Amino acid sequence: MRCLVTGATGYIGGRLAPRLLAEGHTVRCLARRAGRLRDVPWAARAEIAEGDLRKPETLPAALAGVDVAYYLVHSLGQAGFEAADREAAAHFADAARVAGVRRIVYLSGPEPRADGGVPSPHLRSRAEVARILLAGGVPTAVLRAAVIIGSGSASFEMLRHLTERLPAMVTPRWVRNRIQPIAVRDVLRYLVGCATLPPEVNRAFDIGGPDVLTFEDMMQRYARVAGLPRRLVLPVRPLTPSLSSYWVGLITPVPNAIARPLVESLVQEAVTHEHDIAAYVADPPGGLTGFDEAVRLALAKVRDAEVETRWSTASGPDAPAEPLPSDPRWSGGTVYTDVRQRAVAAPPDALWRVIEGIGGEHGWYSFPLAWSARGWLDRLIGGVGLRRGRRDPHRLRVGEALDFWRVEEVLPGKLLRLRAEMRLPGRAWLEMRVEPGEAGASSYVQRAVFLPRGLAGHAYWGAVFPFHAIVFGGMARNIAHHAEHPHPHP
Repeated sequence: MRCLVTGATGYIGGRLAPRLLAEGHTVRCLARRAGRLRDVPWAARAEIAEGDLRKPETLPAALAGVDVAYYLVHSLGQAGFEAADREAAAHFADAARVAGVRRIVYLSGPEPRADGGVPSPHLRSRAEVARILLAGGVPTAVLRAAVIIGSGSASFEMLRHLTERLPAMVTPRWVRNRIQPIAVRDVLRYLVGCATLPPEVNRAFDIGGPDVLTFEDMMQRYARVAGLPRRLVLPVRPLTPSLSSYWVGLITPVPNAIARPLVESLVQEAVTHEHDIAAYVADPPGGLTGFDEAVRLALAKVRDAEVETRWSTASGPDAPAEPLPSDPRWSGGTVYTDVRQRAVAAPPDALWRVIEGIGGEHGWYSFPLAWSARGWLDRLIGGVGLRRGRRDPHRLRVGEALDFWRVEEVLPGKLLRLRAEMRLPGRAWLEMRVEPGEAGASSYVQRAVFLPRGLAGHAYWGAVFPFHAIVFGGMARNIAHHAEHPHPHP
């Protein structure tokens, strides 16, 4: 069949597309920018369509000839996400019906509580999208999953960092609510299997793993699998979901904007009430993956640098459509740059290895305290901060998150361009370029670009300019040094 995967640049979509290809399906991926999928290993085997769910005129071409459409997008972490998701779902449902799509598959969250309590905005929005798709005239399967355990998922990263960094913690009372986590491999199995559901199936299914646990249980069992001592957990009443999200944002790489809806979703119990999906997609021969095994598999992927996708892979709708836009009106025609160039007594490939390995555990090769302070400041004002790290310690792909940057362009051996995603009064880029030199040497060219937004942007550049010699100058000097004198870690 021909399958359309929306959200192919995200955590689940980026894993689903190659598995559909492995099953022999033809796969078309919808992305706002086709270049975001250029470097994924399976790109040459898939069709890439450019489009935007909030621009209905872009959808007919993407849905033409499609049998099964996977709806794997949401605006989590964006301002006004409920309205945005409602609009996108309505556009998609209408376009799919007109195009003659035979099946929609939507990955949703747990069903909002039915006990009279107020559901979180995140779960309420997921349920609303499900209702729109189910009523849209195309047979739809909605898979309702709670916490997904897999390398790189936001839920797993939250669990991992809280458990590893805090041997003792005061926690909110929701850590004792029951949750039924599911391994990402089982989620993908269900998603692939739903492609062949009978046409009369138009309903939601609960999906979950074999273990019903509390979040406290999950932390203790994670600690055991990871070889850590038992954690001391003291639940208290005063920690509200809002306070909890700031606590999670402080300790883990997951920023407050994403941590808050995740935490709010845990305030209610999230267990399955039926397992009807098994009548259509059989459980694997050995049964669904247990929590401990899912953690072991995820940790092995992290240890071996084999993480396929991460929660930070997806970028929000406010991301610039093209890199380095030329003199937008709000910049007043001003473009600030800081250019550094150094001769490097090392071949171009040695210099490139240092450049492509930048960030994450390797750091930024200059004034670590300044980089850390900028990351903490960004977290305090609601940004992503510096702790998103990187998916792979040695290789980068276009579209990946790299600490508080996004990879805009990679030309192996030649150029790395990063776009800033920290909170700024303007837009910023950092370019690192390798140029061949004489007698096997090379040249390192580094360029920082800032397009200010209004007076605040100009004031910001003026405030940080005195530190550029230390930060950017030191960065160029140390990158050259490490290319000339390789070390296991900078």
